[in-house]
Amino acid sequence: MDIGYVFAHGDAVLIGVFLTLLLMSVASWAVIFIRSARHAIVTRANRRFTEAFWNAADLDAARRVVRQMPESPLARLAHAASAALDHVRSRQPERLEEAVTTDEFMVRTLRNALNRENARSQAGMTLLASVGSTAPFVGLFGTVWGLYHALIEISASGSASIEIVAGPLGEALVATAAGLAAAIPAVLAFNAFTRGNRVLVEKMDGFAHDLHAFFTTGACVLPPQGGRG
Repeated sequence: MDIGYVFAHGDAVLIGVFLTLLLMSVASWAVIFIRSARHAIVTRANRRFTEAFWNAADLDAARRVVRQMPESPLARLAHAASAALDHVRSRQPERLEEAVTTDEFMVRTLRNALNRENARSQAGMTLLASVGSTAPFVGLFGTVWGLYHALIEISASGSASIEIVAGPLGEALVATAAGLAAAIPAVLAFNAFTRGNRVLVEKMDGFAHDLHAFFTTGACVLPPQGGRG
């Protein structure tokens, strides 16, 4: 059925349902395209960064690599660890207790950086989850409203002929289809991005452990090609 029929003959409630579903669909597809592009950029940046970082000749060279790739979440973790090291060195600890505090400060800094990156990776996920869970019910509401109008038409005309109920029933069926069309891509994208985020979090967590050893010892603890990508 032509969607234009709904806007030409539907009432304010049904038109509102379709406009709501249209906005949900547009918003979810915008998030899907933006997150897909960002995922491709982040994946490529992380691969380039880890290769360059673990092949750096020394600590200063590693820091230069960090500054050159700010688009990589792993590089941002390394930047936070580098800043923590500078802060620790500026204090010039002289006692063993202060050295222990230095280690704890590095751990806390990396943990906070991980939390920030985790929050960044969740951008748009709430919208996808909301569209996936509510769009079918919005479409169902439009279906019920269309059936209600079909019953009104039957009552007013005293006839249940197809000519009388075809319009309202068609609107009801289109509302159901529109709800599913908005929800299904959002649900599939949410599941795919959730898996991608889980993989990214695992990589960042492993890399954070390596960073802790790297910046506290001043030497790479992995073979040149051993960095986690």
